[in-house]
Amino acid sequence: MRIRKNAVITAVGGYVPDTVLSNHDLEKMVDTNNEWIVARTGIKERRIVNDPGVATSDLAVRALKRLMSDAGVTPHEIDCVIVSTSTPDYVMVSTGSIVCEKAGLTKAWGIDTNAACSGFLYALTLGASMIESGRCKKVVVIGADKNSSIVNYSDRNTCILFGDGAGAVMLEQTEEPVGLMDSFFRTDGSGKENLIVTAGGSRFPASQQTLDDQLHYVRQDGRVVFKAAIQGMTDTCNEVLQANDLLSSQINYLIPHQANLRIIQSVGDYLGLSGDQVKINIDRYGNTTSATIPLVMWDYKDDFKYGDKIILTAFGAGFSWGATYLKWGRLRKAAQE
Repeated sequence: MRIRKNAVITAVGGYVPDTVLSNHDLEKMVDTNNEWIVARTGIKERRIVNDPGVATSDLAVRALKRLMSDAGVTPHEIDCVIVSTSTPDYVMVSTGSIVCEKAGLTKAWGIDTNAACSGFLYALTLGASMIESGRCKKVVVIGADKNSSIVNYSDRNTCILFGDGAGAVMLEQTEEPVGLMDSFFRTDGSGKENLIVTAGGSRFPASQQTLDDQLHYVRQDGRVVFKAAIQGMTDTCNEVLQANDLLSSQINYLIPHQANLRIIQSVGDYLGLSGDQVKINIDRYGNTTSATIPLVMWDYKDDFKYGDKIILTAFGAGFSWGATYLKWGRLRKAAQE
């Protein structure tokens, strides 16, 4: 009998900047108020980079170093780094390669993926494939975004939503019945105009006109995204459950992308999960795009027990969405001196 070799999460790490941008701070910047923001998004504050010299790679490196420290892993042990980000340091140089250089990962190769808020799940599946195939022994998947670099802080519809941060997980191979079990992903490119940074790519290269028209900032049609997110996340969660002969009552936890508390609660309600089963940190960090799911794992890692059945789900620009089913394994712990 052939034993299935799974990719299991063996370490987690996270980082958010020290600077807090609260709803009361935003009241002084745009026409909004704390009660309105909390009622519509669930966000009370978000973390923002206040040093222009700090880029997405720096956030990612800090999350990675915390992962390595907590797990007792050296830079030379890591074979590959996949960075999921919508805010890379540069257009041409991959943030993954910069992360490897800054963190001293001289034996690893690094790449970027971009599926916006769904990007971490997509990258997680790519990393798992390399582990399952035996091509790599240790793969680190990082979700990191410096959203403050693309947010227009005079736009009351978007500036209230986003924060900066990074989360990281390490994947290793196991023959135990834990790890990443299944995923369902979908895309619909016709939805791209509803959540987009229009300029800066090959379609609309940077120019004086794109700067004047403020096309380098994120913009979205909140109503369209809201409805599509609930539908997409719920549908793919149900697909994962059905494909794996699972009932929602058998799921221990749901870790959803942290975009909007009402979206999160709606998905949890549709799946019949209690509030305690749905992990949330949007109130403290806002929407950190690719970083939301790994940051939740980092925040709540002590709650998860060996064998817990967990569903991860996300929806983002593209449109891109999906769900991943995993069974929690054992996290490495650094040797005590």
